[in-house]
Amino acid sequence: MPLKVLSALDQTRTQYYHFKATVIAGMGLFTDAYDLFCISPVMKLIGRIYYDPKDGNPGVTPPAVISTTVAIALLGTVIGQLVFGALGDRVGRRRVYGYSLILMIFSSVGCGFSICRTRTCVLTSLCFFRFLLGIGIGGDYPLSATIMSEFANKRTRGSFIAGVFSMQGFGILASSAVTMAVAALFNKLAKHDGGDSISPLNTPEAADLCWRIILMIGAVPATLTFYWRMTMPETARYTALVEHDVAKATSDMGRVLCDFDLDTILEDTEALHQSVLPPPPPPPPIYNYGFFSREFLRRHGAHLFACSAAWFILDIPYYSSTLFQSQIYKPWFPPANHVNAYEEAYNVAKFQAIIAVCSTIPGYFVTMAFIDRIGRRKIQMIGFFFMAIFLFALAAPYDHYWYNHTNAWYIVLYALTFFFSNFGPNTITFILPAELFPARFRSTCHGISGAWGKVGAIIGAIGFLFASQAKNRENVQRGYEPGIGMMNALLILGSVCIAGLVLTYFYTPETMMRSLEENEGSGNRVGEISQLSNKIHKFRGSSSDVSHVMSDTSRMSSSGSFFINSPRSSSA
Repeated sequence: MPLKVLSALDQTRTQYYHFKATVIAGMGLFTDAYDLFCISPVMKLIGRIYYDPKDGNPGVTPPAVISTTVAIALLGTVIGQLVFGALGDRVGRRRVYGYSLILMIFSSVGCGFSICRTRTCVLTSLCFFRFLLGIGIGGDYPLSATIMSEFANKRTRGSFIAGVFSMQGFGILASSAVTMAVAALFNKLAKHDGGDSISPLNTPEAADLCWRIILMIGAVPATLTFYWRMTMPETARYTALVEHDVAKATSDMGRVLCDFDLDTILEDTEALHQSVLPPPPPPPPIYNYGFFSREFLRRHGAHLFACSAAWFILDIPYYSSTLFQSQIYKPWFPPANHVNAYEEAYNVAKFQAIIAVCSTIPGYFVTMAFIDRIGRRKIQMIGFFFMAIFLFALAAPYDHYWYNHTNAWYIVLYALTFFFSNFGPNTITFILPAELFPARFRSTCHGISGAWGKVGAIIGAIGFLFASQAKNRENVQRGYEPGIGMMNALLILGSVCIAGLVLTYFYTPETMMRSLEENEGSGNRVGEISQLSNKIHKFRGSSSDVSHVMSDTSRMSSSGSFFINSPRSSSA
């Protein structure tokens, strides 16, 4: 019976609820991107408000403070992915889904609702609430990906999970739009009051309200989706395969999916298989092994390594590239000592919006269009390859040309690295862990993979922020120490992408157009069971066929992996 429910889910047509679930599940990713990209202009404002001007330049937030603020949010994300990922498998996806959203809403408001106005107190409060926000965002990663993968049919599953992840692009755009609107409004009001209170070296007290509003608005989209998250049913795969309640799984799916007539779907599918297609694969065998067992390591260890390592490798160049933006947009906007606080924040957000519209969001959309046509593995390899190419193109002539001749081509190359990260490993690393593992481990494994990714993000965001500084002290940005130089940093990041390409080629499996039950059994006896099922279906009475089928049945039964008709499999 469980297989009938799952087969019906795999065969059901794409409908309204799939799109609704994409938006609901994507709000956590939306908030993640909003918070990540609004912090850059916010730190510009905080620097001017709480730090004194020096040498004719406005106040600047020290690099150590920026690094701490970024790192503590990423550390919270690591913890959230591990904790909520494990809870998603133990307690249920839906039961903990609302808690991660509540934590995001509360901490987003808390980030701007600092209860004091002294520098130390404000920064301490901001770091504390960003840590909580990171936990909530981290918890949303494994739950959103797992829920969408278990709701979708196998024909369009990749596109819908990519759709959930693409909400990051809209989060970036919303972050930029809100920052620009709020900064422009405050700037207009300040100048309307006479303009004497605002200048490059004089920041009005109202700016302390500006950055708080920007951060708190990030809670609005998550709040709007809270009701729909709480009314979502548990996924059929969790209910049927983990809780062993097949009747409830069928009822829940019939409530949210139109035309979910189990008997009709199965009759149509069976008639189609008899006419032109081989039968659907039988269920994977049921094993009583735990997560911390040698059996899990033997069956799924390679896949967990592939997902975790690829995500770790990707986030090193991806997060470091977002922090390089300040050096890239510098030639295109007036220097800090020529603009006031609001104008500087506005320019930073404007550049982020341009990159999002021209490269980031198109990368998500291209992935959605082609992921179920050319496959996950190929897209990840394409992405890593072209990321390396464009990073090398930025690196090789940097000291001799780009440093003194930053032009439109430099921006194009930089934008293309973001395009191919999203039409590539940034999206695929989010999808694969939600497709490869058994239902009772799926959320946990996704959380572990994502946690390793955020460890890579900490290395990229903090390590390369300092390492990319110029070798000569006179060219080092204020507050930094000399580093290895931008050229060497970019060469290292390109080499990291090459390592990701090699890893993908040797370790990453393909999951396109396969049910989740097929994917979780890839690499073990499920493939043999599927082949045997096809032999039985094609059997026409030949004595040679009989001997082959009986031989395979005997071999697989003796190995303890043939449970298609056993009572244990029927209760799964």
